[in-house]
Amino acid sequence: MNAPNPLLSAPLAHLSPACWQRANRHLLAKALAEFSHELLLKPEAVAYEDGWTRYRLATAESEYRFRARRLALDHWSIDAASVECRQNDQVVALDALAFIVECRELLGLSQEVLPVYLDEISSTLYSAAYKLQRERLAAPTLALADYQTIESGMTEGHPVFVANNGRIGFSDLDYGEWAPECGNSASLIWLAAARRCADFSHIDGLDHAQLMREELGDETVARFQEMLSARGLDPAQYWFMPVHPWQWHQRLVMAFAAEIATQRLVYLGPSRDRYAPQQSIRTFFNVSRPERRYVKTALSILNMGFMRGLSPYYMSGTPAINQWLYALVRGDAELGARGFDILREQAAIGYRQPYYEAALYDNGPHKKQLAALWRESPMDRLGPGERLMTMAALLHIDADGQALLPALIDASGLSTDQWLRRYLDAYLRPLLHCFYQHDLVFMPHGENLILILDRHIPVRVLMKDIAEEIGVLNRAEPLPGVLERICAQVPEALCTLSLLTDVFDCFFRFLAAILHEQGNYPETRFWAAVADCVGRYQADMPHLADKFERFDLFAPTFIRSCLNRLQLANNRQMVNLADPAQGLQFHGVLENPIAGFRPGGAR
Repeated sequence: MNAPNPLLSAPLAHLSPACWQRANRHLLAKALAEFSHELLLKPEAVAYEDGWTRYRLATAESEYRFRARRLALDHWSIDAASVECRQNDQVVALDALAFIVECRELLGLSQEVLPVYLDEISSTLYSAAYKLQRERLAAPTLALADYQTIESGMTEGHPVFVANNGRIGFSDLDYGEWAPECGNSASLIWLAAARRCADFSHIDGLDHAQLMREELGDETVARFQEMLSARGLDPAQYWFMPVHPWQWHQRLVMAFAAEIATQRLVYLGPSRDRYAPQQSIRTFFNVSRPERRYVKTALSILNMGFMRGLSPYYMSGTPAINQWLYALVRGDAELGARGFDILREQAAIGYRQPYYEAALYDNGPHKKQLAALWRESPMDRLGPGERLMTMAALLHIDADGQALLPALIDASGLSTDQWLRRYLDAYLRPLLHCFYQHDLVFMPHGENLILILDRHIPVRVLMKDIAEEIGVLNRAEPLPGVLERICAQVPEALCTLSLLTDVFDCFFRFLAAILHEQGNYPETRFWAAVADCVGRYQADMPHLADKFERFDLFAPTFIRSCLNRLQLANNRQMVNLADPAQGLQFHGVLENPIAGFRPGGAR
């Protein structure tokens, strides 16, 4: 039984002046930091005091003042309490929406993109205010909590993107029902889809009948089959598939009305199992039977630069890609020694609505409204005494400004040096090996990784969200069949950005700042630990020496790749997933924080 959801019982309770002002202060500090990091804004240093620098940023309407520390990778660690806005030399209330409007030309926001971006900022503030108003566990308590409590306890979202909780399409009641931070669970809706209009794909050794038995149980499968037979339909001509309830009510009932009327789609009813939405908002965890698979569903909301549908065409190749990667990972001795593993997307289904198929040439949002996949549960990967934690939790800071990571390290009984070495060997070293040994890259941000902890110490990691966020770089011979989709030709100068940007700049930059500010652990020591992990890996793999030189992680600088610039330029489709490197935004360079720790000195 769920606890009463305060958003559903009092839908505007969190939109109080106090919560709104706190949410604006937090988001404005983040906007100043990340837009300055991407060289969109250039605050002026005006004073130095007690290890901090005071800055000012003038717009046509206002002057913003704040104090900050500049850390490695040009990270702006801003004291949110110091941020103030002045107009006519008077301090006024902080207003993140007004800030975006004032800075629209500096941010390069077109008239087409600006209103949608303002919607995303407003929605991000809305959810931030809710998180502040809701009673939440303090960071030291959350650090010791169970997997799903931690999942729903996350408050920030993506650490780089300023507008990271857009969810355009949700109403206030939808937010309370389906946002992961609300801690709700619900039944999914099940449909029967005519096989002539849908493709079901799966890994070897798993078919639709077995999947349904394992996910629904024999009794429910029999009931669904009887429902079809009662309509005079042949169950053998249909696939069973789950749908997000929001998608059903808000999109499919109307847009797919012809499919329902002609019985190409048949409504079967809600699932008996309850599912909790995850940080990846269209993915559900089965809380009734945790050993059963995750379910990922199409969700036609706009969030962080993309409409969050699922392509039937991508679904058809997803299990094969996962099967190939699983064999590669399980067959690699180094990855096995580190316990690195993936959660396979074992089966997928995609429905092709005939009218959109005939009318539309591109693979746009209207063709991505009805699809689903099933991903392995992580529960059977646990040994005695082990527990799970989303890696995003390592960047979590609670409503009182207290970080989770130092509390987790304290609970482990290890020193920060010892804990970091274990963490880096479990997380970074396998990514290094995938890149150098197999030319294989992931999107390894916090939400895509699950840590397996033993006594609060990371011992292994599980990678998820595979098929849409994996690439094999510059392979001489393309992989066969659907696997060709993951092969990417990338200029050699950009290849290391899969580590230097995605890991160093988009995750470690924030991790280092937390330890520097709250963990009594200087950032130089953090980057020395990262360099040590890279150096030890390279020393253990002399056969890859030529690749270490070609793709040098100790290079003095690397290209600054800017994610917010992508969203500010096009917040409906930031990049083309078929060619993600083509649309990247580069501005200047960053100094590499591990360059000074090169093993053996400079080359």
